[in-house]
Amino acid sequence: MRRRAALAGLLLLTGCASGPSLETQGEVTEAPGDSKHLTIGSAGFTESDLLATMYGLLLNEAGYKTSMLTVANRELYEPALESGQIDVVAEYAATFADWLNAKTNGADAPAVGSPDLKATMTVLRKLATPRGLAVLDPGRAVDQNAFAVTGDYARQHDLKTLSDLGRSGLEVRLAAGDECVQRPYCQPGLRKTYGIDVTGVDPKGVGTTQAKRAVQNGQDQMVLTTTTDATLDEFGLVLLADDKHLQNADYIVPVVNRSRAGSKGVTGALDRLNDVLTTADLASMNQQVDSWRRLPEDVGRTYLEDKGLLK
Repeated sequence: MRRRAALAGLLLLTGCASGPSLETQGEVTEAPGDSKHLTIGSAGFTESDLLATMYGLLLNEAGYKTSMLTVANRELYEPALESGQIDVVAEYAATFADWLNAKTNGADAPAVGSPDLKATMTVLRKLATPRGLAVLDPGRAVDQNAFAVTGDYARQHDLKTLSDLGRSGLEVRLAAGDECVQRPYCQPGLRKTYGIDVTGVDPKGVGTTQAKRAVQNGQDQMVLTTTTDATLDEFGLVLLADDKHLQNADYIVPVVNRSRAGSKGVTGALDRLNDVLTTADLASMNQQVDSWRRLPEDVGRTYLEDKGLLK
C-alpha cells in the first residue's frame, strides 16, 4: 500500500460536489460503487494510522489497489470522503453521529450519540446516507472515555467497577480535562449515574502523562483516559469497568464513499477485521507503536497475519 500525504487537493473542497443533495434526505440515488483504486483516510494519530493501514492491507488482499492520505482535521477529511477524494475511513460511531448531526442541524443541535449502540448506528446511518456515505457494521473494538485508578488503590478498596467506587463512599479527586466539570459523561455523570463523590477536577488533560502521574503519586485518585490507552501498565493503573454504560457507544466503524467503495467486495474485506479486532487488541497495537516505537505498517501486518487474515 502506498502512503501519500498530499493535502493540496483538499483545500479545494469548498466548491466540490459532496454526495446527494440534502434535500433528498435518506434517499440513495446511486448504486454502490466498486472502484479498484481506493484512498484510505487517516486522522494522523496512532490508532487511526493502524486502522487505515489494516484496512489497506485487507483491501489489497481482496484485489484492490490502495493509497493512504493523512488529514488530521475532520472538518477536511469528512468532506473529502463525501467528494470521493477519500474512499474509506475508520470512525467512532457516537462521535461521528454527533459531528454529522451538528453539521446538518447546527452546532446547538441536541446530541444524538448515546451509550445504546443500536440507536446510535440507526441515527448515524440516517445522517450519513444523504451525504453519499455508507456506514458499515461496527466491530467489537470500542474507544471511549474510561476511568483508571492505581492497582494498589483498586486492591485496597476492592474496586473493579465504577459502581464499586460509588458504593465505597470514597472521596475522589479526578485528573481530567477542565471541560470534565460540565460534560455529562464526566464529573456530572459519575455523580448522577454512579454516586461517586468527585470532590474536584485536576485539569491535567485526558490521559496525559501528567494526569497519570498525578494519580500514580496519590495527588489524585482517578484519571480520565480511554479504553485503548496503551500506557496504563507503565503507571501501575487499571481501568474500572463502566458497568452502567455511562459512556457513549464509540465503537469503531468503517465509513465509505458509497458511489466508489460501497460494494460487497469492500464490505466483505473490512468485515473480516471487525470479526476479530477487540478493544484489548487495539490497545496492545497502540502500545507497540507508542511505547515500543514499531511502525504502524509492521504492527498492523503482523496482527493480520497472526489472525490468519493475510496470506
